[in-house]
Amino acid sequence: MKKVAAALLMKDNKILIAQRKSTDKLAGKWEFPGGKQEPDETLEECLKREMNEEFGIEVRVGEFFGESTFHYEAGSIVLYAYWCTWTSGEMVVAEHDDFKWVLIEEMGQYDFAPADIPFIEKLHRKEKR
Repeated sequence: MKKVAAALLMKDNKILIAQRKSTDKLAGKWEFPGGKQEPDETLEECLKREMNEEFGIEVRVGEFFGESTFHYEAGSIVLYAYWCTWTSGEMVVAEHDDFKWVLIEEMGQYDFAPADIPFIEKLHRKEKR
């Protein structure tokens, strides 16, 4: 089972979401950005590397948010989400077709990858408290 890290990156009360490339298996789906953990890499190191590769930014990885297991046709993943803080760099999209900063209550308007959906539900529950 592949381990994948996802960033919950906030700016002005909005969270970064990214749209998968049209050539991807999950083309057009939205996700919390991140990627597959490499051998000998912590999930935190994975997130820092992926955010730099995908968006050209440096992040500080903070509190663990949750995990989601999903079984895709290509294989199973465990997705680990962490709160992140943007520390430096200019946002440049390298690995996605698009990105947006959205409010939690707007997330229902986007077609998310299945493994990300439990995080959206958890964010909605926390917001309603």
